[in-house]
Amino acid sequence: MPLKTLGVIAIPNGQNSDFDHAAFDPKSRRVFIAHTARDCVEVIDFDRQAHIATLPGFPAVAGAVADDGEVLTTNRGAATITWLDAKTYDIKGVFPSGPRPNGAAILKRRGLGIVACIGDAQQGPTLQVIDLKEITQRAIDLPGRPRWCVTDADGERIYICIQEPSMILTARLPDLSHVAHWPLPSGGAHGLDIDHSSGRLYAACDVGDLVEVDSTSGKVTNVWPIAGAPDVSFFNSATGRVHVAIGEPGVIDTISPKTGETIRTITGAGAHTTAIVVPDRLYALSPTHGGVLILADA
Repeated sequence: MPLKTLGVIAIPNGQNSDFDHAAFDPKSRRVFIAHTARDCVEVIDFDRQAHIATLPGFPAVAGAVADDGEVLTTNRGAATITWLDAKTYDIKGVFPSGPRPNGAAILKRRGLGIVACIGDAQQGPTLQVIDLKEITQRAIDLPGRPRWCVTDADGERIYICIQEPSMILTARLPDLSHVAHWPLPSGGAHGLDIDHSSGRLYAACDVGDLVEVDSTSGKVTNVWPIAGAPDVSFFNSATGRVHVAIGEPGVIDTISPKTGETIRTITGAGAHTTAIVVPDRLYALSPTHGGVLILADA
């Protein structure tokens, strides 16, 4: 059966707008949404199931990630990274990045912010690590356009999808050493998440596949078809299922890696991004609904 729709949370100026990556912060119990078209970050209170704030000043914001009360955003329009407090919204720092910052991760316990930058005609794609305590940066060149990224459970390695040549690139943190390239059998690596308990990565690819990869060896262990070109992907550690958002035609494909079963949930045209709240909620950012479509992952 499809995921159950529980309701909609309206977002100001959200009708037919453009959203990108979003993240739930368990400490503040808030969802932070990159509202790209409006240059702002929207905030949802999970317990109240309500929109509670619009934070301006994030030019063409592409990504929002959170960890233990802290949020990091990638601001494509300004080539900057913003670090803020999830409870007070106070800005703790703004850092320069490479052109068109995209995927990101934040590790509060290690004081690290990580961002993958697409680049432009003058500068190629880069992977950048910011020491949020020492305010220092390190960067390496990437072999292609970066998409999304995740870290391992200990925060010792970063994994990032590269569009073409389609691969997962991995490097050690924080020095970005021991780089490895793991080719994927499907073109256009895009959305990425990780099952820390099994050590499996899940890369959703533009050709219409979800690829399972061993996070230690880089070996491909399974491939499942999906409905189309994906964007955001999330693994739910409580249900053991992977959710892949596909903006066209506007669905979420939910795959159970243990059984191979796939269920399909209709969302809306352009709903290419989601946020997960473990154990049982998935938020789909739907321009046709003017906000957040609340789905139950039971």
